[in-house]
Amino acid sequence: AHREPWSLREGDFSKARKRLEPKPLSIERTKGSEILFGIAPCALALSQSRRDLFRLFLKQSSGSRRLVTSEFVLQATARGVPVHHVKRRELDALCRGRVHQGVCLEATPLRFKSLEEAEKPNLGDGENPNRQLIWLVLEQIQDPMNLGAVLRSAYFLGVDRVVTSQRNSCPLTPTVSKASSGAMEVFDIYSTDDLRSFLKAKTAEGWEVVGTVSKPEDVENVPVISCLEFRWNKPVIIVIGSEGDGLSLETQLLCHRMLAIPPGRALHPGIESLNVSVATGILLHSICSQKLRHSD
Repeated sequence: AHREPWSLREGDFSKARKRLEPKPLSIERTKGSEILFGIAPCALALSQSRRDLFRLFLKQSSGSRRLVTSEFVLQATARGVPVHHVKRRELDALCRGRVHQGVCLEATPLRFKSLEEAEKPNLGDGENPNRQLIWLVLEQIQDPMNLGAVLRSAYFLGVDRVVTSQRNSCPLTPTVSKASSGAMEVFDIYSTDDLRSFLKAKTAEGWEVVGTVSKPEDVENVPVISCLEFRWNKPVIIVIGSEGDGLSLETQLLCHRMLAIPPGRALHPGIESLNVSVATGILLHSICSQKLRHSD
């Protein structure tokens, strides 16, 4: 009989304590800005001149994190960016609970570049007419984590240019930058609203267009080979399809060849393919390693 009143009093105390706790500071965003989060994206955005930067938010810290904080303060000061030291809850609210590692940066968004802005690639001269260039084309990649991971691999492995289709593709968001470990901040990403015409034009210029497929038996009218057998001696475009459907039939028919990754065992039904970012990393390593060998 005495336990119930005590339970009620304990609940009342808990509610009162929550009311006394200060609410997270509400930070009003600059119009047209977004919040970058994470050490690598924020540090690289500060080091480049590709965004307008408004405010840097750092977690109030002590001990080992002070060195990281002081480096960010130096970077921000050099760029004339105001620095605000806030509590973790404020950072959590700014980036909506994502993993910020104690750093958020308010900045203007990055946009895709149009192909009209791109410098014409150097395809070599009479002595070296077949300079090995590799471009990566993404058709309707929609998941920001996948796009970020693809950009990170493309940057690391030496892809010369990345082009995405405008339609049904993920924009260059802070989540993409975080998943790319900041590669998006230093790597120009291009976009086209007419992927078919773009591929036809590159074919006419002498490029080889190579598609990718997870199930070779699904492809008709285009030869399919293992990525381990692929050899190239002229500029090449690797085309990656969407997470669910892969390459559209129209795009497949514009490819000279299709590449597949051979599995290492008999696969159980239902797990017969790889995540698109993992598959892209494997394919690019296989192809780009030839580029490195030829340049030695």
